[in-house]
Amino acid sequence: MKTRFFAERQDKTGQRQGRTVPCRCAQHPQLTPTPAPETAKSQVEQDELVALRRQSRAKAERGQYSEAIEILTGLISRYPASAVDYSNRGLMYFQSGQLDRAFADYSRAIQLNPQLASAYNNLANYYAARSDLGAAMLNYDRAIDLNPAHVRAWLNRGITLRELGLYERAIDNFDFAERLGSLKGHIWAERGRTYHLMGEWNCAVADYRRAKTQLLEASADRGSLDRVETRLSELLKPLSA
Repeated sequence: MKTRFFAERQDKTGQRQGRTVPCRCAQHPQLTPTPAPETAKSQVEQDELVALRRQSRAKAERGQYSEAIEILTGLISRYPASAVDYSNRGLMYFQSGQLDRAFADYSRAIQLNPQLASAYNNLANYYAARSDLGAAMLNYDRAIDLNPAHVRAWLNRGITLRELGLYERAIDNFDFAERLGSLKGHIWAERGRTYHLMGEWNCAVADYRRAKTQLLEASADRGSLDRVETRLSELLKPLSA
């Protein structure tokens, strides 16, 4: 399944980091182990849980979503109240194109933990994939309300605002996301695309070039770089004719 929006990912403490959907922006899943549930009774058990979550993340990074799902399903069987594992498994279903299952897992994660910003970001991506941009916006808003520093939700909301034709508001979201300090290559790429659509060519070229440099330095996936290079060539072609 090609990606457009940025999927929520978990960092080493299980806190937020950042979405995906059909074809335009770039991203790949990168799940990271989350803390063992409080019900874990020994250090050995906690270490085992961390190892399993690392395993699921590694499978996801290689695109082995069914194997990652199998690991997360085992964790959920042992800890059925783990909202993070439901959200992460939902992401794996989403990446593999199983949107209905992703929706069920995101909904369950929110039911278990209504304060889990990552689950709202992921649920918003589901709605965006279904072209229900109104519902997507509501869930991005909720993610940002819960975690105002949620860079991926700001980035995704900017993309959605752009799709709604609200370019100035989209730029405001990208500007704020940029100030949060991470994912700058992706942010510049999407802000450049917005300037491009607005006809602000100088700003677009500047952002595309910065995005290309940053994505190269960060060893981003080839798809992200290809999109930026294609957009930049498209923009510069009339000038070189």
